[in-house]
This record gives sequence, structure tokens and C-alpha cells, in this order.
Amino acid sequence: MTKMIDIDPEESPRARFAYELRRHRLAARLTQKQLARRIGFSTSAVAMVETCKFRPSEHFAGLCDQVFGLEGDLGRLYLEVWPPPPPVPAHFRDWAIEEQRATALRFWAPLLIPGLLQTEGYARRVLSRLPGITSEEVEQRVIGRMRRKAILERDSPPSVTALIDEGVLHRPVGGPVVMREQLEHLVGIATHTKVTIQIVPYSAEALSSLNGAYTIAEMRGNPYTVRVESQPTGRTVTDRNTIAELVNCFDAVRGDAYPQHLSCKIIEEVVTQKWT
Repeated sequence: MTKMIDIDPEESPRARFAYELRRHRLAARLTQKQLARRIGFSTSAVAMVETCKFRPSEHFAGLCDQVFGLEGDLGRLYLEVWPPPPPVPAHFRDWAIEEQRATALRFWAPLLIPGLLQTEGYARRVLSRLPGITSEEVEQRVIGRMRRKAILERDSPPSVTALIDEGVLHRPVGGPVVMREQLEHLVGIATHTKVTIQIVPYSAEALSSLNGAYTIAEMRGNPYTVRVESQPTGRTVTDRNTIAELVNCFDAVRGDAYPQHLSCKIIEEVVTQKWT
């Protein structure tokens, strides 16, 4: 009798791959050790993939397809779960993949407009201020950042909720022309059925959340990873307790935020009064 599989494929993209790998292995009546020998990987590597503790390679998926007699099923699933990322820095590639796979993204932005919502001019100015970056690197990273935005144009885009501190609207990134274009873009994108923009006022007192920006990725209502922005490169968090704590922080900040219709009105007023 086939053993019960305790991986929930709906929990995350990695869980989906792990579930299918284990399901096919059990159907082939192979132990983890036997599969590992056939594909030339360690038993621990197979075990960690099946428990979502290790991201496999595309080569790994292809070899498993061969062993199971599949016609590229796991290879195709691999590319669905971990599609090729846009041209972004190496430290950001894993997150860029998760960003494409998530069904919902929640941004807390206390200092800058979130990258996914930035205009080209705003992004170029932000990136050009990084220490030691070359003009060629700036242009490559701007291209990557703009390509990330394509997820909002898909047939089934993720839900996006962006909490933006009021001070961000007044920070002169690139000057009046850049800021006016950026804030007008925010108002425009707020009309997207899957996008919610909320401004957090100066008077908000959820002070514990004002220390740094982060983004929560969800898969079908389940927060499964978080990107925490910090110097010099930020980090991706998968620890469940840490994720739960950041979700609670996000909810606390959102409790102090203006609803979207008032947020858009505030943005429009700042454009008129300060950036025109």
C-alpha cells in the first residue's frame, strides 16, 4: 500500500514540487536511497527536496523524469515553480522567482516606493545612488525591475497590498518630475482590480514596524516566505515563527493606514501641493 503523503501541495510552490516528487517515487516503489543512487544524488538531497528544505536543480528534475518514465512532467513543473527570473542581482534571484509564483504579495514600505510599483525614472534614481554601482549595472537592474512588473499584466495576477508610509510621498527621489510621475503612477495602478494602495499617516504609532521594509509572499492565503530589506543585500526568511511575527506587524500597521480611496486623495494632494 502506498504511504500517506503528508506534504500539502497548496502550501507553497516548493511544497507542490516536493509532493509530486514523493508521489512519483512511491508509485515507482523506490526508497529515497534507491532513487538517489539512480540519479547520482545523495539520499539526504532527495530527502531534503521532499521535505521542502532544499531547492533542486532543473537537472535533478530531468533525471527524476527519466527514472519514473515521465515525459518531462517534473521538468515542466520545475519551470512552473521556479521560472527563470528576470535579470536581477544574484542575491535577489530566489526572491524574484517567489515573487512570480506568489498568489498574493504584501508590501510594507516605510522609506521608498516598493520596487514592483516603481516607475522607470524613480527606479533609476534609487539604483544610481547605490555605492560603487556602474552606469551599465544601473541600466541592467532597471530593466530587471521593470520586467518584474509584468506579473501584474498576467491573466491571473497576484493580489498586491502596499502599505506606504506618508513620508515616502515627500522624499525627493529624483526631483519634482520623477516624483510627480511616480505618485501619479501609484494613483493609476490603484485602479487595478488586484492592487490596493494604502498610506500610513505620520500619526501612526505601530513603531515596532517602522524599522525596515519587507514583503510577504502568500500562496493561496498561506504566507510562506518574506523578503526583508536590509543592508547590504537583504535576506529571504522562511522560518514560520518569524513569518508569523511579520504578518502580525503588517496587520498592526494596516490598522493605522488610510483606506484606499483616502490614500489616493492624499497622494493627489501631495502631487498638487509639492511636486507640480
